[in-house]
Amino acid sequence: MELEKETALVEAILFLESEPIAEKQISNIGGISEEVVKICLDNLKEKYTADSSGIELSMITGGWTLVPKSEFWDVLRERYGEKNSGRLSKSALETLSIIAYSQPITRSEIEKIRGVSADNMIRLLIERSLIKEVGRKDVPGRPIQFGTTKEFLKFFHLNSIAELPKLDEDEEQRFELAR
Repeated sequence: MELEKETALVEAILFLESEPIAEKQISNIGGISEEVVKICLDNLKEKYTADSSGIELSMITGGWTLVPKSEFWDVLRERYGEKNSGRLSKSALETLSIIAYSQPITRSEIEKIRGVSADNMIRLLIERSLIKEVGRKDVPGRPIQFGTTKEFLKFFHLNSIAELPKLDEDEEQRFELAR
């Protein structure tokens, strides 16, 4: 198969996949080598940088996916965004950011930082699959520790937690209160 057709095949695979997909999986589905898949992905990245394209190729949670260009997201968000039943409240986002930046973290540590009960927010974030129980802290009572999920990464279009924006000094000190 010539490279142009292989690139079109990779594009079709990405279009049909509902979740981000790894290069090895693309290779297996398309019956082409991983080296060729990488070249095809580079070709697609270049193709989607054109002003005439409304989509871009993005790596999220270790896999490739087609997403709308960020410049169009404000127009598209109301109809196509946040499929998990709407936006998060300010307190849910605050709780989620505390967990994301401080994970693994216990309920009492979250409450120490927020200054209020976190029960309802933790329940909501678990229902939305944005956080999960990741273990127990090795202290008396062995409280549950929480961390973010792959859904969290997808929700915020991140490939990994390392891509979270850096905190300034004041924010870092606030998040360390619980430790």
